[in-house]
Amino acid sequence: MIEVLTGIFLLLHGLVHLLYFGQSARRFELQAGMTWPDGSWAFSRLLGEKNTRRLASIACILAATGFLIAGVGIFFGQSWWRAAAVAAALESGVLYLLFWNGRLEHLDRQGGIGLLIDLAIVAGITVFEWSLLPTN
Repeated sequence: MIEVLTGIFLLLHGLVHLLYFGQSARRFELQAGMTWPDGSWAFSRLLGEKNTRRLASIACILAATGFLIAGVGIFFGQSWWRAAAVAAALESGVLYLLFWNGRLEHLDRQGGIGLLIDLAIVAGITVFEWSLLPTN
């Protein structure tokens, strides 16, 4: 049962990244007035807002794909799901750090909650050695 819940959790976390893709691609606003990733401390001045949004969109799709692959790996009993989940969580964490606007306000609109989830996934798998499935 824990395998199914973990797989579903990873799939849902991946789908949230697709919501952030929609936000960065300006398909919709996740919240009224939300401007993420505009104002990115790492990219906005260097690339401009339009290219920053494009880069964020690509990064969100990559993170979503990684989490979806990890979730599917659990459902098919593959031991590599852990590597996929850690890679996706690390990419996701870096994504939200680089596209953060650098201010300590509205962190929930800047991926702050996702960053905490990513840290928990990485810590759980690497430090606490969550396995769920037997290693081959």
